[in-house]
Amino acid sequence: MQIAFEQAAAAAQRGEVPVGAALVRDGVVLAADGNRVEELRDPSAHAEMLVIRAAAQAGNGRLEGCDLYVTLEPCPMCAAVISLAKLRRVYFGAYDPKSGGVEHGPKVFDHSTCHHRPEVYGGMDENRAAELLRAFFRERR
Repeated sequence: MQIAFEQAAAAAQRGEVPVGAALVRDGVVLAADGNRVEELRDPSAHAEMLVIRAAAQAGNGRLEGCDLYVTLEPCPMCAAVISLAKLRRVYFGAYDPKSGGVEHGPKVFDHSTCHHRPEVYGGMDENRAAELLRAFFRERR
């Protein structure tokens, strides 16, 4: 999770919403990144999407047995891709009542049409993750 927090801080330095992610298999970090929506002018360039894409392209496209660490509850788009990638576990920091897709909103993994449901562990260092986001938005208001 520490790597995800480092990536979130780097994203904030770039002017991005400070969300970071790391994808790990067997204790080895396969990919780590932070949001790059503004930089890439790509609304899908969320931290989760970037690390899943990078790991899939570096390997054979299969991500079974991988664990995702992310500082914010994944949105519905990212949750759908997490399911399609067949990630083993998702660990996230802050809950996102407004835009989350795992514990809030559409709860993607709870749908009968969801093909794969990873184990989910929310609230990992939640206060730290939430404060990183609050501080970022406080500076911009």
